[in-house]
Amino acid sequence: MANPVKAQHNRHNRRSRLLKYEGFGDNVLLIFIYFILLMVLLAILLPMINIVSSSFSSPKAVMAGKVSLLPVEFTLVGYEAVLSNKLIVSGFRNSFIYTIFGTIMNLSMTLFAAYPLSRDGFFGNKFFVILFTITMFFSGGMVPSYLLMKNLRLINSPLAMIIPSGVAVYNMIIARTYMRTSIPLDIYGAAEIDGCSDSGIFFRIVIPLSKPLVAVLVLMFAVGHWNSYFGGLMYLRDENLFPLQLVLRKILILNQIDITKMDVTRIKHLWEKQYYAELIKYSSIVVSTVPMLMIYPFIQKYFVKGIMLGSLKE
Repeated sequence: MANPVKAQHNRHNRRSRLLKYEGFGDNVLLIFIYFILLMVLLAILLPMINIVSSSFSSPKAVMAGKVSLLPVEFTLVGYEAVLSNKLIVSGFRNSFIYTIFGTIMNLSMTLFAAYPLSRDGFFGNKFFVILFTITMFFSGGMVPSYLLMKNLRLINSPLAMIIPSGVAVYNMIIARTYMRTSIPLDIYGAAEIDGCSDSGIFFRIVIPLSKPLVAVLVLMFAVGHWNSYFGGLMYLRDENLFPLQLVLRKILILNQIDITKMDVTRIKHLWEKQYYAELIKYSSIVVSTVPMLMIYPFIQKYFVKGIMLGSLKE
């Protein structure tokens, strides 16, 4: 007859060895994940550091390839040249205008559409949801869009950078799901009993309770408008209306930069123009990314919460 104490002891030993093996496997997997994340971080961070360091280095050091992670022969001549370029300055101004007004319009239209679609009592709820969803997969295309803007007389108009992207269906669905899953129905019922109208419920209850969602949408819309250039490429002809990204396209991709329009008094020889043109590319990249980098820290704490709560399956 087997000893029950010994059998229990053996089972305990097997369980301990199994737990140790599972713990070792988890640790190996965790180390592997951290290693992959570290590689991704370095792949993103090192080029950014190189660009920033190059923007503060001398033109000769940049052209000679001497810059790696630290500036060589520190100078601000690149930023002086960038900020003295009227086209870049106007691009900055235009991008700020398009971003501010475009974000306000996007946020308003998205929330106004998401709120009624989040209420079960709204007539035709499912029909309008399907109608909005269809537009995510099917569109007229580039040529019909251009003809529409032309017939609306919005070609070469600042409104061409704002109106076409009025409603973002994907973000509207996230907002709708957030309102349905995060705001209790009892609150709506209590507000209606107190005589609150639908507009009152929206502005006094839904919006204050949706701060994480609003913060996430503001960040998404602002980044989208700030980085947008294709709309300007299609609809704008006047360089004074170009957004900053379209100006950077001319500088970085098409290599079209006129040094003579910049206040670079250090240029004494023609061969130095190419040196300064290369430096200005790096300075322009840094200048164009600073505004979004300044906004993100204030919204980051809401970002994950807003996305996760708005993406729950109903």
